[in-house]
Amino acid sequence: MSAAPKQDQYDVVVIGAGPAGLAATAMTAEAGLSTLLLDENAGPGGQVWRAINSTPVKTEALLGVDYWSGAEIARAARDSGAEIIHRATVWSLDRDLEIGVSVGGGSAFIKAKRVIIATGAQERPFPIPGWTLPGVMTAGAAQTMLKSSGLVPDCPTVLAGQGPLLWLLAAQILRLGGRIDRVLDTTPRANYIAALPHAFAFLTSLYFSKGLAMMREVRAKVRVTSGVTELAAEGDGTLSAISYATASGKRERLPAELLLLHQGVVPNVNLAMAAGIEHRWNERQLCWTPVLDAFGNSSVAGIAIAGDGAGIGGAQAAVVRGRRAAGDAIKALRPQAKIVDLSAELARAERGRAFLDVLFQPARQFRIPQGDTIVCRCEEITAKDVLDSVAIGATGPNQLKAYRRTGMGPCQGRLCGLTVTELMAEARGKSPQEIGYYRLRAPVKPIMLSELASLPKSEESIKAVVRG
Repeated sequence: MSAAPKQDQYDVVVIGAGPAGLAATAMTAEAGLSTLLLDENAGPGGQVWRAINSTPVKTEALLGVDYWSGAEIARAARDSGAEIIHRATVWSLDRDLEIGVSVGGGSAFIKAKRVIIATGAQERPFPIPGWTLPGVMTAGAAQTMLKSSGLVPDCPTVLAGQGPLLWLLAAQILRLGGRIDRVLDTTPRANYIAALPHAFAFLTSLYFSKGLAMMREVRAKVRVTSGVTELAAEGDGTLSAISYATASGKRERLPAELLLLHQGVVPNVNLAMAAGIEHRWNERQLCWTPVLDAFGNSSVAGIAIAGDGAGIGGAQAAVVRGRRAAGDAIKALRPQAKIVDLSAELARAERGRAFLDVLFQPARQFRIPQGDTIVCRCEEITAKDVLDSVAIGATGPNQLKAYRRTGMGPCQGRLCGLTVTELMAEARGKSPQEIGYYRLRAPVKPIMLSELASLPKSEESIKAVVRG
Protein backbone atom coordinates (compact mmCIF):
# COMPACT_ATOMS: atom_id res chain seq x y z
CA MET A 1 0.00 0.00 0.00
CA SER A 2 1.66 3.20 -1.22
CA ALA A 3 1.60 6.32 0.99
CA ALA A 4 -0.51 4.61 3.62
CA PRO A 5 -1.57 6.58 6.72
CA LYS A 6 1.38 6.79 9.09
CA GLN A 7 -0.73 6.03 12.16
CA ASP A 8 -3.72 3.82 12.86
CA GLN A 9 -5.42 6.48 15.01
CA TYR A 10 -5.78 10.27 14.80
CA ASP A 11 -7.46 12.99 16.79
CA VAL A 12 -9.24 14.25 13.66
CA VAL A 13 -9.75 12.72 10.24
CA VAL A 14 -11.06 15.06 7.54
CA ILE A 15 -12.54 13.47 4.41
CA GLY A 16 -12.40 15.72 1.36
CA ALA A 17 -9.90 18.46 0.39
CA GLY A 18 -12.30 21.07 -0.96
CA PRO A 19 -12.90 24.48 0.68
CA ALA A 20 -14.43 23.06 3.88
CA GLY A 21 -11.96 20.21 4.27
CA LEU A 22 -8.88 22.37 3.70
CA ALA A 23 -10.08 25.02 6.14
CA ALA A 24 -10.91 22.43 8.80
CA THR A 25 -7.59 20.62 8.34
CA ALA A 26 -5.50 23.75 8.74
CA MET A 27 -7.35 24.76 11.89
CA THR A 28 -7.24 21.44 13.76
CA ALA A 29 -3.61 20.76 12.85
CA GLU A 30 -2.50 24.24 13.87
CA ALA A 31 -4.26 23.67 17.21
CA GLY A 32 -1.98 20.71 17.84
CA LEU A 33 -4.41 17.90 17.06
CA SER A 34 -3.09 14.97 15.04
CA THR A 35 -4.95 15.46 11.78
CA LEU A 36 -5.27 13.31 8.67
CA LEU A 37 -6.80 14.67 5.46
CA LEU A 38 -7.95 12.11 2.89
CA ASP A 39 -8.96 13.07 -0.65
CA GLU A 40 -9.54 11.04 -3.79
CA ASN A 41 -8.18 13.62 -6.22
CA ALA A 42 -4.58 14.11 -7.34
CA GLY A 43 -4.30 17.43 -5.52
CA PRO A 44 -6.20 19.78 -3.21
CA GLY A 45 -9.12 22.04 -4.07
CA GLY A 46 -12.17 19.85 -4.60
CA GLN A 47 -14.30 20.87 -7.56
CA VAL A 48 -14.41 24.59 -6.76
CA TRP A 49 -10.62 24.98 -6.57
CA ARG A 50 -9.71 21.92 -8.62
CA ALA A 51 -6.05 21.71 -9.65
CA ILE A 52 -5.31 24.88 -7.70
CA ASN A 53 -1.63 23.87 -7.46
CA SER A 54 -1.26 22.45 -10.96
CA THR A 55 -3.65 24.11 -13.42
CA PRO A 56 -1.99 25.16 -16.69
CA VAL A 57 -4.34 28.17 -16.76
CA LYS A 58 -2.13 30.69 -14.97
CA THR A 59 -3.72 34.00 -15.95
CA GLU A 60 -5.83 34.99 -12.95
CA ALA A 61 -8.57 36.73 -14.91
CA LEU A 62 -9.39 33.61 -16.95
CA LEU A 63 -10.62 31.51 -14.02
CA GLY A 64 -11.58 34.43 -11.78
CA VAL A 65 -10.50 35.76 -8.42
CA ASP A 66 -12.79 33.37 -6.53
CA TYR A 67 -10.88 30.42 -7.92
CA TRP A 68 -7.48 31.76 -6.93
CA SER A 69 -8.65 32.53 -3.39
CA GLY A 70 -8.26 28.80 -2.79
CA ALA A 71 -4.48 28.92 -3.13
CA GLU A 72 -3.98 30.52 0.28
CA ILE A 73 -6.21 28.01 2.09
CA ALA A 74 -4.58 25.06 0.31
CA ARG A 75 -1.18 26.41 1.32
CA ALA A 76 -2.32 26.82 4.94
CA ALA A 77 -3.46 23.19 5.06
CA ARG A 78 -0.18 22.02 3.52
CA ASP A 79 1.91 24.00 6.01
CA SER A 80 -0.22 23.15 9.05
CA GLY A 81 1.55 19.92 9.93
CA ALA A 82 -1.42 17.77 9.00
CA GLU A 83 -0.85 14.48 7.22
CA ILE A 84 -2.41 14.77 3.75
CA ILE A 85 -2.99 11.82 1.44
CA HIS A 86 -4.33 12.27 -2.09
CA ARG A 87 -5.68 9.59 -4.42
CA ALA A 88 -7.22 8.01 -1.34
CA THR A 89 -10.62 6.33 -1.66
CA VAL A 90 -12.64 6.39 1.55
CA TRP A 91 -15.09 3.51 1.19
CA SER A 92 -16.29 2.96 4.73
CA LEU A 93 -17.17 4.95 7.86
CA ASP A 94 -19.00 3.54 10.86
CA ARG A 95 -20.47 4.72 14.15
CA ASP A 96 -17.28 3.78 15.97
CA LEU A 97 -15.41 6.32 13.81
CA GLU A 98 -13.46 3.64 12.00
CA ILE A 99 -12.63 4.56 8.43
CA GLY A 100 -11.86 2.20 5.56
CA VAL A 101 -9.50 3.77 3.04
CA SER A 102 -7.69 2.50 -0.05
CA VAL A 103 -4.47 4.05 -1.32
CA GLY A 104 -2.11 2.74 -3.97
CA GLY A 105 -3.78 -0.65 -4.36
CA GLY A 106 -4.14 -1.56 -0.69
CA SER A 107 -6.64 -0.87 2.08
CA ALA A 108 -6.44 -0.13 5.78
CA PHE A 109 -8.71 0.79 8.66
CA ILE A 110 -7.92 3.84 10.77
CA LYS A 111 -9.63 5.22 13.87
CA ALA A 112 -10.46 8.81 14.75
CA LYS A 113 -11.65 10.66 17.82
CA ARG A 114 -13.53 13.07 15.57
CA VAL A 115 -14.42 12.86 11.87
CA ILE A 116 -15.27 15.81 9.63
CA ILE A 117 -16.97 14.79 6.39
CA ALA A 118 -16.29 17.42 3.72
CA THR A 119 -17.20 15.50 0.58
CA GLY A 120 -18.92 18.52 -0.94
CA ALA A 121 -21.52 18.53 -3.68
CA GLN A 122 -22.27 16.67 -6.86
CA GLU A 123 -24.27 17.73 -9.89
CA ARG A 124 -27.97 17.05 -9.77
CA PRO A 125 -29.10 14.36 -12.23
CA PHE A 126 -30.49 15.85 -15.46
CA PRO A 127 -32.37 12.91 -17.04
CA ILE A 128 -33.51 14.06 -20.47
CA PRO A 129 -33.97 11.90 -23.58
CA GLY A 130 -30.53 11.13 -24.99
CA TRP A 131 -28.50 12.20 -21.97
CA THR A 132 -26.44 9.00 -22.14
CA LEU A 133 -25.26 9.64 -25.71
CA PRO A 134 -21.52 10.16 -26.32
CA GLY A 135 -21.11 13.89 -26.70
CA VAL A 136 -23.33 14.73 -23.72
CA MET A 137 -21.46 15.73 -20.56
CA THR A 138 -22.14 17.56 -17.34
CA ALA A 139 -20.93 21.11 -16.92
CA GLY A 140 -18.88 19.95 -13.95
CA ALA A 141 -17.01 17.41 -16.06
CA ALA A 142 -16.23 20.08 -18.64
CA GLN A 143 -15.02 22.43 -15.92
CA THR A 144 -12.76 19.69 -14.53
CA MET A 145 -11.09 19.37 -17.94
CA LEU A 146 -10.79 23.13 -18.22
CA LYS A 147 -9.13 23.60 -14.82
CA SER A 148 -6.97 20.48 -14.89
CA SER A 149 -5.79 20.59 -18.50
CA GLY A 150 -6.86 23.91 -20.00
CA LEU A 151 -9.15 22.09 -22.47
CA VAL A 152 -12.17 23.92 -23.93
CA PRO A 153 -14.62 22.97 -26.71
CA ASP A 154 -13.73 23.79 -30.31
CA CYS A 155 -16.73 22.02 -31.89
CA PRO A 156 -20.43 23.03 -32.11
CA THR A 157 -21.33 23.26 -28.42
CA VAL A 158 -24.52 23.97 -26.49
CA LEU A 159 -24.85 24.62 -22.75
CA ALA A 160 -28.26 23.78 -21.31
CA GLY A 161 -29.75 24.14 -17.87
CA GLN A 162 -29.56 26.71 -15.12
CA GLY A 163 -27.67 27.86 -12.06
CA PRO A 164 -24.49 29.81 -11.27
CA LEU A 165 -22.10 27.09 -12.42
CA LEU A 166 -23.60 27.07 -15.92
CA TRP A 167 -22.88 30.79 -16.34
CA LEU A 168 -19.46 30.53 -14.72
CA LEU A 169 -18.44 27.70 -17.03
CA ALA A 170 -19.70 29.59 -20.08
CA ALA A 171 -17.65 32.65 -19.09
CA GLN A 172 -14.53 30.58 -18.46
CA ILE A 173 -14.82 28.70 -21.77
CA LEU A 174 -15.19 31.97 -23.68
CA ARG A 175 -12.25 33.58 -21.87
CA LEU A 176 -10.04 30.66 -22.88
CA GLY A 177 -11.10 30.96 -26.52
CA GLY A 178 -13.52 28.04 -26.54
CA ARG A 179 -16.65 27.71 -28.65
CA ILE A 180 -20.25 28.02 -27.44
CA ASP A 181 -23.01 28.17 -30.04
CA ARG A 182 -26.00 28.61 -27.71
CA VAL A 183 -27.04 28.70 -24.07
CA LEU A 184 -30.45 27.16 -23.40
CA ASP A 185 -31.72 28.50 -20.07
CA THR A 186 -34.24 26.17 -18.39
CA THR A 187 -34.99 28.43 -15.40
CA PRO A 188 -38.81 28.35 -14.98
CA ARG A 189 -40.33 31.80 -15.38
CA ALA A 190 -42.51 31.24 -12.32
CA ASN A 191 -39.35 30.96 -10.22
CA TYR A 192 -38.58 34.65 -10.69
CA ILE A 193 -41.82 35.56 -8.94
CA ALA A 194 -41.36 32.92 -6.23
CA ALA A 195 -37.88 34.24 -5.46
CA LEU A 196 -38.97 37.88 -5.02
CA PRO A 197 -39.43 37.68 -1.21
CA HIS A 198 -35.73 36.86 -0.94
CA ALA A 199 -34.56 39.50 -3.43
CA PHE A 200 -33.36 42.16 -0.97
CA ALA A 201 -30.96 39.79 0.77
CA PHE A 202 -29.64 38.71 -2.62
CA LEU A 203 -29.20 42.26 -3.91
CA THR A 204 -27.10 43.07 -0.83
CA SER A 205 -25.10 39.83 -0.96
CA LEU A 206 -21.72 38.85 -2.37
CA TYR A 207 -23.45 36.95 -5.19
CA PHE A 208 -25.33 39.76 -6.93
CA SER A 209 -22.69 41.93 -8.59
CA LYS A 210 -20.50 38.96 -9.54
CA GLY A 211 -23.39 37.00 -11.00
CA LEU A 212 -24.78 39.95 -12.96
CA ALA A 213 -21.38 40.77 -14.45
CA MET A 214 -20.83 37.15 -15.46
CA MET A 215 -24.22 36.85 -17.18
CA ARG A 216 -23.64 40.09 -19.07
CA GLU A 217 -20.23 38.83 -20.18
CA VAL A 218 -21.74 35.65 -21.63
CA ARG A 219 -24.78 37.32 -23.20
CA ALA A 220 -22.51 39.78 -25.01
CA LYS A 221 -20.86 36.90 -26.89
CA VAL A 222 -23.41 34.08 -27.11
CA ARG A 223 -27.07 33.83 -28.00
CA VAL A 224 -29.13 32.83 -24.96
CA THR A 225 -32.58 31.25 -25.26
CA SER A 226 -34.62 31.59 -22.07
CA GLY A 227 -37.76 29.80 -20.89
CA VAL A 228 -36.78 26.37 -22.23
CA THR A 229 -39.41 23.82 -21.17
CA GLU A 230 -38.47 20.78 -23.27
CA LEU A 231 -35.03 19.41 -24.07
CA ALA A 232 -33.68 16.31 -25.80
CA ALA A 233 -30.34 15.12 -27.15
CA GLU A 234 -30.48 13.32 -30.50
CA GLY A 235 -28.10 11.15 -32.48
CA ASP A 236 -27.38 7.73 -33.89
CA GLY A 237 -24.62 6.42 -31.64
CA THR A 238 -23.31 9.89 -30.85
CA LEU A 239 -24.76 13.35 -30.32
CA SER A 240 -25.68 15.18 -33.52
CA ALA A 241 -28.46 17.58 -32.53
CA ILE A 242 -30.44 19.10 -29.67
CA SER A 243 -34.15 19.78 -29.87
CA TYR A 244 -35.92 22.12 -27.50
CA ALA A 245 -39.13 24.04 -26.93
CA THR A 246 -39.83 27.21 -24.96
CA ALA A 247 -42.78 28.44 -22.90
CA SER A 248 -43.73 30.77 -25.78
CA GLY A 249 -44.22 27.76 -28.07
CA LYS A 250 -41.03 28.10 -30.09
CA ARG A 251 -39.42 24.83 -31.21
CA GLU A 252 -35.97 24.45 -32.75
CA ARG A 253 -33.41 21.79 -33.55
CA LEU A 254 -29.75 22.76 -33.19
CA PRO A 255 -26.85 20.79 -34.70
CA ALA A 256 -24.28 20.06 -32.01
CA GLU A 257 -21.38 17.76 -31.24
CA LEU A 258 -21.19 18.61 -27.54
CA LEU A 259 -23.97 19.25 -25.02
CA LEU A 260 -23.07 20.39 -21.51
CA LEU A 261 -25.88 19.88 -19.00
CA HIS A 262 -26.32 21.44 -15.59
CA GLN A 263 -29.23 22.13 -13.26
CA GLY A 264 -27.52 22.81 -9.98
CA VAL A 265 -25.67 20.85 -7.36
CA VAL A 266 -26.80 18.79 -4.39
CA PRO A 267 -25.00 17.41 -1.31
CA ASN A 268 -22.91 14.30 -1.84
CA VAL A 269 -24.56 12.19 0.85
CA ASN A 270 -23.48 8.60 0.17
CA LEU A 271 -20.72 8.29 2.76
CA ALA A 272 -22.75 10.10 5.43
CA MET A 273 -25.82 7.97 4.80
CA ALA A 274 -23.77 4.77 4.89
CA ALA A 275 -22.48 5.86 8.31
CA GLY A 276 -26.08 5.96 9.56
CA ILE A 277 -26.39 9.74 9.78
CA GLU A 278 -29.97 11.01 9.77
CA HIS A 279 -31.03 12.91 6.65
CA ARG A 280 -34.21 14.75 5.71
CA TRP A 281 -35.70 15.85 2.41
CA ASN A 282 -35.05 19.56 1.82
CA GLU A 283 -38.09 21.02 0.06
CA ARG A 284 -36.31 24.18 -1.03
CA GLN A 285 -33.17 22.54 -2.44
CA LEU A 286 -35.06 19.37 -3.51
CA CYS A 287 -32.50 16.96 -2.17
CA TRP A 288 -31.42 15.08 0.96
CA THR A 289 -29.53 17.06 3.59
CA PRO A 290 -28.12 15.79 6.89
CA VAL A 291 -29.67 16.75 10.22
CA LEU A 292 -26.99 18.87 11.92
CA ASP A 293 -26.53 21.27 14.79
CA ALA A 294 -25.04 24.76 14.43
CA PHE A 295 -21.49 23.37 14.35
CA GLY A 296 -22.19 20.66 11.79
CA ASN A 297 -22.43 17.81 14.31
CA SER A 298 -24.55 14.95 13.00
CA SER A 299 -26.81 12.38 14.63
CA VAL A 300 -23.76 10.08 14.99
CA ALA A 301 -21.56 11.15 17.89
CA GLY A 302 -18.16 12.39 16.79
CA ILE A 303 -19.04 12.90 13.11
CA ALA A 304 -19.55 16.41 11.75
CA ILE A 305 -20.36 17.44 8.19
CA ALA A 306 -19.05 20.69 6.71
CA GLY A 307 -19.32 22.45 3.39
CA ASP A 308 -21.84 21.74 0.65
CA GLY A 309 -22.32 18.20 1.94
CA ALA A 310 -24.24 19.84 4.79
CA GLY A 311 -26.50 21.73 2.37
CA ILE A 312 -25.57 23.86 -0.62
CA GLY A 313 -24.10 27.19 0.44
CA GLY A 314 -21.16 27.93 -1.86
CA ALA A 315 -17.40 28.04 -1.38
CA GLN A 316 -17.21 30.93 1.08
CA ALA A 317 -19.84 29.41 3.33
CA ALA A 318 -18.05 26.06 3.05
CA VAL A 319 -14.82 27.57 4.39
CA VAL A 320 -16.63 29.02 7.40
CA ARG A 321 -18.53 25.79 8.02
CA GLY A 322 -15.26 23.89 7.89
CA ARG A 323 -13.75 26.19 10.48
CA ARG A 324 -16.80 25.95 12.72
CA ALA A 325 -16.70 22.15 12.63
CA ALA A 326 -12.96 22.26 13.31
CA GLY A 327 -13.44 24.66 16.21
CA ASP A 328 -16.00 22.35 17.79
CA ALA A 329 -13.65 19.37 17.39
CA ILE A 330 -10.84 21.36 19.02
CA LYS A 331 -13.12 22.36 21.89
CA ALA A 332 -14.21 18.75 22.41
CA LEU A 333 -10.63 17.43 22.50
CA ARG A 334 -8.97 20.48 24.09
CA PRO A 335 -11.64 21.92 26.46
CA GLN A 336 -9.34 24.78 27.52
CA ALA A 337 -9.02 26.06 23.93
CA LYS A 338 -10.63 29.39 23.02
CA ILE A 339 -12.62 29.33 19.79
CA VAL A 340 -13.74 32.41 17.85
CA ASP A 341 -17.48 32.71 17.18
CA LEU A 342 -17.97 32.58 13.39
CA SER A 343 -21.77 32.99 13.35
CA ALA A 344 -21.72 36.48 11.84
CA GLU A 345 -19.18 35.47 9.20
CA LEU A 346 -21.32 32.49 8.21
CA ALA A 347 -24.44 34.64 7.98
CA ARG A 348 -22.62 37.00 5.57
CA ALA A 349 -21.41 34.11 3.44
CA GLU A 350 -24.89 32.58 3.23
CA ARG A 351 -26.70 35.84 2.55
CA GLY A 352 -28.66 35.63 -0.69
CA ARG A 353 -28.60 31.82 -0.82
CA ALA A 354 -32.38 31.50 -0.34
CA PHE A 355 -32.95 33.60 -3.49
CA LEU A 356 -30.69 31.34 -5.54
CA ASP A 357 -32.28 28.18 -4.12
CA VAL A 358 -35.76 29.31 -5.18
CA LEU A 359 -34.77 30.91 -8.48
CA PHE A 360 -32.81 27.90 -9.68
CA GLN A 361 -35.12 25.18 -8.41
CA PRO A 362 -35.31 22.84 -11.42
CA ALA A 363 -38.61 22.34 -13.20
CA ARG A 364 -40.49 19.10 -12.57
CA GLN A 365 -40.05 17.80 -16.15
CA PHE A 366 -36.27 18.02 -15.84
CA ARG A 367 -36.22 16.09 -12.55
CA ILE A 368 -38.93 13.49 -13.13
CA PRO A 369 -38.60 11.92 -16.60
CA GLN A 370 -41.15 9.88 -18.54
CA GLY A 371 -41.31 6.91 -20.87
CA ASP A 372 -38.09 5.48 -22.24
CA THR A 373 -35.83 8.16 -20.77
CA ILE A 374 -33.08 6.41 -18.83
CA VAL A 375 -33.09 6.96 -15.08
CA CYS A 376 -30.38 4.56 -13.88
CA ARG A 377 -27.45 4.82 -16.28
CA CYS A 378 -25.49 1.94 -14.72
CA GLU A 379 -28.27 -0.62 -15.24
CA GLU A 380 -30.04 1.16 -18.16
CA ILE A 381 -33.37 1.36 -16.33
CA THR A 382 -35.96 3.72 -17.79
CA ALA A 383 -38.65 5.82 -16.14
CA LYS A 384 -41.25 3.37 -17.49
CA ASP A 385 -39.37 0.47 -15.88
CA VAL A 386 -39.52 2.24 -12.54
CA LEU A 387 -43.24 2.99 -12.84
CA ASP A 388 -43.97 -0.58 -13.94
CA SER A 389 -42.20 -1.80 -10.81
CA VAL A 390 -44.27 0.53 -8.64
CA ALA A 391 -47.41 -0.83 -10.29
CA ILE A 392 -46.54 -4.40 -9.26
CA GLY A 393 -45.55 -3.60 -5.70
CA ALA A 394 -42.23 -1.75 -5.34
CA THR A 395 -42.77 0.72 -2.50
CA GLY A 396 -39.43 2.54 -2.37
CA PRO A 397 -35.88 2.71 -3.72
CA ASN A 398 -34.71 -0.30 -1.74
CA GLN A 399 -37.51 -2.53 -3.01
CA LEU A 400 -36.77 -1.24 -6.51
CA LYS A 401 -33.27 -2.70 -6.21
CA ALA A 402 -34.80 -6.17 -6.09
CA TYR A 403 -37.05 -5.46 -9.07
CA ARG A 404 -34.63 -3.59 -11.35
CA ARG A 405 -31.13 -3.34 -9.73
CA THR A 406 -31.32 0.45 -9.71
CA GLY A 407 -28.61 2.04 -7.57
CA MET A 408 -26.51 -1.14 -7.58
CA GLY A 409 -24.00 -0.14 -10.27
CA PRO A 410 -20.61 1.57 -9.95
CA CYS A 411 -22.12 4.96 -9.03
CA GLN A 412 -24.08 3.44 -6.11
CA GLY A 413 -27.08 5.62 -6.85
CA ARG A 414 -25.32 8.97 -7.20
CA LEU A 415 -26.71 9.53 -10.70
CA CYS A 416 -30.19 8.13 -10.16
CA GLY A 417 -31.02 8.34 -6.45
CA LEU A 418 -32.84 11.68 -6.45
CA THR A 419 -34.69 10.85 -9.64
CA VAL A 420 -35.83 7.48 -8.30
CA THR A 421 -37.07 9.03 -5.05
CA GLU A 422 -39.06 11.76 -6.76
CA LEU A 423 -40.39 9.48 -9.51
CA MET A 424 -41.64 6.91 -7.00
CA ALA A 425 -43.03 9.59 -4.67
CA GLU A 426 -45.11 11.09 -7.46
CA ALA A 427 -46.30 7.68 -8.65
CA ARG A 428 -47.38 6.67 -5.15
CA GLY A 429 -48.81 10.03 -4.11
CA LYS A 430 -46.36 10.37 -1.23
CA SER A 431 -43.65 12.83 -0.21
CA PRO A 432 -39.97 12.13 -0.95
CA GLN A 433 -39.42 11.93 2.81
CA GLU A 434 -41.96 9.11 3.04
CA ILE A 435 -40.48 7.27 0.05
CA GLY A 436 -36.91 7.50 1.35
CA TYR A 437 -33.56 6.81 -0.28
CA TYR A 438 -31.34 3.85 -1.02
CA ARG A 439 -30.01 1.98 1.99
CA LEU A 440 -26.28 2.50 1.58
CA ARG A 441 -23.57 0.27 2.98
CA ALA A 442 -19.82 -0.15 2.62
CA PRO A 443 -18.10 -0.07 0.27
CA VAL A 444 -19.63 3.22 -0.88
CA LYS A 445 -17.04 3.54 -3.66
CA PRO A 446 -15.87 0.76 -6.03
CA ILE A 447 -12.73 -0.97 -4.77
CA MET A 448 -10.89 -4.05 -5.97
CA LEU A 449 -11.01 -7.40 -4.21
CA SER A 450 -7.23 -7.24 -4.02
CA GLU A 451 -7.55 -4.10 -1.91
CA LEU A 452 -9.83 -5.90 0.53
CA ALA A 453 -7.47 -8.87 0.52
CA SER A 454 -4.66 -6.59 1.68
CA LEU A 455 -6.47 -5.85 4.95
CA PRO A 456 -5.14 -7.41 8.16
CA LYS A 457 -6.94 -10.70 8.72
CA SER A 458 -8.24 -9.90 12.20
CA GLU A 459 -11.75 -10.77 13.31
CA GLU A 460 -12.46 -7.06 13.79
CA SER A 461 -11.48 -6.14 10.23
CA ILE A 462 -13.54 -8.99 8.78
CA LYS A 463 -16.61 -7.79 10.67
CA ALA A 464 -15.97 -4.24 9.41
CA VAL A 465 -16.11 -5.40 5.79
CA VAL A 466 -19.17 -7.62 6.10
CA ARG A 467 -21.14 -5.57 8.64
CA GLY A 468 -24.83 -5.14 7.80
